[in-house]
Amino acid sequence: MNPLINLSIKDFYFTHKLQTRFRDVDGFNHVNNAVFLSYFEDARKFFFSRWNLNMSSRSLIVAAIKVDYHCQLTHPSNLVLGQKISRLGHKSFDISALLFCDNKLISSSITTIVCYNFEINKSIPLFLEIKKDYNL
Repeated sequence: MNPLINLSIKDFYFTHKLQTRFRDVDGFNHVNNAVFLSYFEDARKFFFSRWNLNMSSRSLIVAAIKVDYHCQLTHPSNLVLGQKISRLGHKSFDISALLFCDNKLISSSITTIVCYNFEINKSIPLFLEIKKDYNL
């Protein structure tokens, strides 16, 4: 059972609004399931902008993504995506995310992220900003 499905958008301290695009629609006339990854990625980009990251010594890499699809999505639709840090490790953390359309749960995701230093090509301990966001 997915524990995220009992949450609402009010349970998330970070929300991101977006809209479906015509190009998201597949031959079955609904938003293709692969497109949901780009919605979650778009929201993560704004979420990460809070943490003073760079592309060398203070970076992040995605280690794993699990996506559950709860119902179909059609175009055009206005979406709201909620995110929060749901787990902290020593060098990695999880972001739980829910995608809503008209307050209806469309999809949920858990993404595991690793703090990474590309200058030394190694994972590094969690950044303080991430730990602070976990406590929100």
